[in-house]
Amino acid sequence: MSVQTHRISVQTRGNSQVIDLTTELIDILRQAALSDGIAVLFVVGSTAGLTTTEYEPGLAQHDLKAFFEKIAPEDDYYEHENTWNDDNGHSHIRASLLGPSLTVPIVGGRPTLGQWQQIVLIDFDTRPREREIVVQLLGD
Repeated sequence: MSVQTHRISVQTRGNSQVIDLTTELIDILRQAALSDGIAVLFVVGSTAGLTTTEYEPGLAQHDLKAFFEKIAPEDDYYEHENTWNDDNGHSHIRASLLGPSLTVPIVGGRPTLGQWQQIVLIDFDTRPREREIVVQLLGD
């Protein structure tokens, strides 16, 4: 069993922007020639997270942001903001709830995703960022 490490870099706008990473993972799998195993994706940073969902405009551009706004409202009080004199306490809470990593089984050189399922990054920070996603492939 081999381990390979790759990276995906994306520019984001922040503010709960959802970015589809599925094509990037498929490209990495093609280059790596991995037939069967797992892909572990990890976003570096504490204000973004990874998950799978149907990447379509209503969900990706509205519904997810509205959901996270209910759980950790942007205009709520966060001690973090007093500590660091910044404005992204809600970003840290949202990212902590979603989580920084995702594991996807690889079968026959393809991620085992449903027809309407994509791998997405959600950047919760309050400003544009360059995000790095580390992808580790384990398998044959």
